[in-house]
Amino acid sequence: MKKNSFFRNTAAIIIILLGIVLVLTNVGVVTWEFTEAWLYIYPAFFVILGLKWMIDGLRGNGGLSSGSFLVIFGTLLLLDRFNLLNFTFWDIFKLWPLLIVYLGFSIFGSSSRRHKKKAFQFIFDSNDSVEKGKMKVKKHKFAVGDHKFNSPNWKVEPMDIWNAVGDYHIDFTKAFIPDKEIPIHIQGWAGDIRVLMPENVEFALEAHVKAGDINVFGENADGINRELTYVTPNYQSATRKLNIYLNLKAGSIRVDKV
Repeated sequence: MKKNSFFRNTAAIIIILLGIVLVLTNVGVVTWEFTEAWLYIYPAFFVILGLKWMIDGLRGNGGLSSGSFLVIFGTLLLLDRFNLLNFTFWDIFKLWPLLIVYLGFSIFGSSSRRHKKKAFQFIFDSNDSVEKGKMKVKKHKFAVGDHKFNSPNWKVEPMDIWNAVGDYHIDFTKAFIPDKEIPIHIQGWAGDIRVLMPENVEFALEAHVKAGDINVFGENADGINRELTYVTPNYQSATRKLNIYLNLKAGSIRVDKV
């Protein structure tokens, strides 16, 4: 549904921009060639799409920070086109301090929303679901904030999460785990991952840290480019089992069992 909406909105914005350019050309306001006009069209596309996502975010549908990023990026490109400053497409890397800004907002928002069960977070990319084979996987990309899975009887589903900066707290002892193999992929740049496993669930675990430490049931690995794997004895024959992959650039991973 979200994917269809994205392509529909994209097509609508492209048609609107193309129509505006053609009208301005026909009435003699502009005499651009298409290659020259394109330098103005695609930054305007970023701005319009970003505004759309920001409005959706204010309505509670997510995409507030991704929208603001596109608005800032597109506006800087347009200012360059009008010779007000120097900013090219590849200068996008100069906007990395925005990650710090979004992180600050996420910390501010989380402290003011402690009464809410769900942690405050900014989503840069679309928060979508993809199907792998017949299995639907919850996919979250480029988020800044904390993730907590510890509410009573929360349902474990396939997930694939990429987090720029933030912590995870996953308590499988409180979860409802269906009778099937469930993949759990969690990756990020910096943060901490805390996992609590019950005794009666079979699982395979693979943990990687570029710089930091890993502790799996008391077995430690710390330093640079560290990894640990763990497989429960009856994993291969079990019908209900978890396939867990954890990967951090910097931070710590700790897995305990109850």
